[in-house]
Amino acid sequence: MRRLLFLNGIKAFEAAARGGSFAAAGTELNVSAAAVSRMVHLLEERLGVALFERKANRLETTSAGRAYQSGLTPIFDALASLTAQVTAPSGARVLTIGVGPTFAMRWFIPRLVDFRKQEPDIEVRITTGGAAAPFGDDWSCGIKLGDGEWPGLIAEPLFAADLTPVCAPRLASALKRPADLKGPTLLRVAHSPDDWPSWLKAAGVTRVSARGPEFQFYGQALQATVDGLGIAMGIRPYIDDDLAAGRLVAPFTISVPKGMRWYLVYRSIRTEQRDFAAFRRWIIRAAAEPAGRRKGARHAG
Repeated sequence: MRRLLFLNGIKAFEAAARGGSFAAAGTELNVSAAAVSRMVHLLEERLGVALFERKANRLETTSAGRAYQSGLTPIFDALASLTAQVTAPSGARVLTIGVGPTFAMRWFIPRLVDFRKQEPDIEVRITTGGAAAPFGDDWSCGIKLGDGEWPGLIAEPLFAADLTPVCAPRLASALKRPADLKGPTLLRVAHSPDDWPSWLKAAGVTRVSARGPEFQFYGQALQATVDGLGIAMGIRPYIDDDLAAGRLVAPFTISVPKGMRWYLVYRSIRTEQRDFAAFRRWIIRAAAEPAGRRKGARHAG
């Protein structure tokens, strides 16, 4: 028997964790910030676990809260997508794409305008589908980072996931050699702790370790890098558009394979569907196109 715990409280918590405050969650859910706070407090009591650290000027998730939110957000995204699919008018042409938040913002969304020009009658819906998220029943396809082995799914390679440090242009002049890297300035990504050690080992740097601020996602670390906070370990294709536009610089030529690749993943039944076939052709072609030659790409200056 399925045990459903206090769904209003779960919804309030997920919105607050994603939005970073009870006020943001209240606006999204059309209730007061105080109501969100009460629902979250009741949820914490029922679970017996603290989900937030309530500080004077901000709200921070605990380790349990981060784990809970990372699982809940894909579930709510999938539910919203499934609901939209069920209620769509008969004959609507809809593709639901499971893709991680950083990949969506750094590569996929900037290129969607090109797909829309080619296939204006196909509606693309993006749902959260990071590396740890299971393939959703409502997905037309997904874009995932891994080894290419997903039972029951076809996986077609799109990109190599190569690693190289990146920084803002004004910081690059001080980086003449890998040994110039300093631990406190090396930004980290929580779910990829091996990135810096792998690259530093390949570069022959033995006395440097990453000790800078830690972020939950690559996208957050890369935005902090653009803003000059420090040096991030860039992963392709996340960094390609920023390098082409001059927003970021790769100060060293050394690039290290992450040991995984990006894949387009889908069920075999999709190969017979015209709309998916059009999307598949488009994304394989887009993945092969150099970032600097993309139509409409923005350049610095």
